Amino acid sequence: MLDPVTRFCGETLPGNSIFGFLHEHRETLFPDSMFTDLFAAVGRRSVPPSVVATVMVLQRLEGLSDREAVDRFTFDARWRYAAGVGGWDGGRAGFAHTVLVDMRERLRRSRQPDRIFEVALAAARAAGLVGRRRVLDSTPLYDAVATMDTITLIRSAIRGLLTVAGNGLAGRLRAVLGSGDEYAAAGKPVIDWDDPAAREALVDSRARDGYALLAALDGVKDLPAPVGEATRLLATVLGQDLETGPDGTLRIARKVAPDRVISTVDPQARHGHKTNHRGFDGYKGHIAVDPDSEVITATAVTPGNTGDAEPVAGLITDLTSPAGTSPAEGTAAVYGDAAYGAGEVLHHLDTAAITAMTKVQPPSAPAGKYPKDRFDIDLNANTVTCPNGTTIRIRPARGQGRHAGRADFGRACTTCPLQPGCTDSKTGRSITIGHHEARLTAARTRQQDPDWQADYRATRPKVERKIAHLMRHRHGGRRARMRGLLRTAADFNLLAAATNLARLATLSLTHTTRSGWTLKPA
Repeated sequence: MLDPVTRFCGETLPGNSIFGFLHEHRETLFPDSMFTDLFAAVGRRSVPPSVVATVMVLQRLEGLSDREAVDRFTFDARWRYAAGVGGWDGGRAGFAHTVLVDMRERLRRSRQPDRIFEVALAAARAAGLVGRRRVLDSTPLYDAVATMDTITLIRSAIRGLLTVAGNGLAGRLRAVLGSGDEYAAAGKPVIDWDDPAAREALVDSRARDGYALLAALDGVKDLPAPVGEATRLLATVLGQDLETGPDGTLRIARKVAPDRVISTVDPQARHGHKTNHRGFDGYKGHIAVDPDSEVITATAVTPGNTGDAEPVAGLITDLTSPAGTSPAEGTAAVYGDAAYGAGEVLHHLDTAAITAMTKVQPPSAPAGKYPKDRFDIDLNANTVTCPNGTTIRIRPARGQGRHAGRADFGRACTTCPLQPGCTDSKTGRSITIGHHEARLTAARTRQQDPDWQADYRATRPKVERKIAHLMRHRHGGRRARMRGLLRTAADFNLLAAATNLARLATLSLTHTTRSGWTLKPA
């Protein structure tokens, strides 16, 4: 006999509801045996792992905290229906929110931390929903901590070092401090913040405390791992924001370090820019999506200052690896905006025999001068011909830099009638030749084809809709719930898994013992 909750939800919920999908296929997706390696061989968990996994999926879909998720499980009939626990008469009433914390940590430390995502993706593959095309994009993930200013960073790093040093070592370290600051409280010292001299004195004294601590630890062997990590963080913080003035005073440099640590609470978060005019602090979430089924096939999280092109290889492993998991037939293709039009990406795709549908920016020149594509670059003859017909040989570049060669027109520009529209340089126009010049030129030519443009416009925007699905809740969506790169990446991957399961429910995916995963007939 069905209990009232199961009977009510079964009769009233839509057929493609995520709650109904999980109720029907929870044991197939998340059997308790799937989590055996996470627990001891003896004893028994008070909450079945399949129930916890179901709650974690619904929690990420609805952007809830751990306490809110447990409340939903306790009082929401749909959640109880999805988890297969039925009503409240003799069923499980609820559990402590720390069970979710424990399960996430066990998954993170396991050899297969992304198993929930992998199970959902495997179901989509078995049903034939994953093809050989991918669309790539990224989105900012705001960090879960406050961005610190320079003085807060320095004091926090010193406090962290003194905390992990232990009583014996901490006493010796405190003896070298000269500012009189006990570093007991997290707040800033009380000074007249409107007085520039007082601010400079504060920065100088705390910075000298930091350098005194580093000098005291210099050459000390066999430091405990936490002390070593805290020492390296302090050295990084001191080196990134400070400079020595003419009078020998340490002061804040009028610049931003390229890889600046922005918080000692989350040292891996970084300043990032999604566009030239839109900055953020935290991480970037990267996804690969099958454009036909809109199933997410891979995720990655990087510090906010990482370029979009860097994680491409990991996002399309199933297309490039000989042991890949994409059995679908057809030509592989990768779509992306201009952030993925770098020469390195084109080289990677070309090597793997993947069609590059990534947009490549047209060349540009400052002040509206002639762009690079106005010059005839002949790589076979190793020459460059300018719009006025002057031909210059390409000289190989020195070292292993970004450029493979360069053509300098020099004196030829002084008598050229087109010089005002070409360059204002006294040494004449120079054209740099990149290592992937031929691929970039071919890609720019290819994307002028109307068929290419129509395919691109019809396919690439689908990833924007998928990112909107991921980011619709601020908590755990746009704003990261975790601190640290690994935990943020695991949480983002779980969000993608939950979004994929919701998509499979919408597509009316079902499973039978005889046929496996298939789509229900329309």
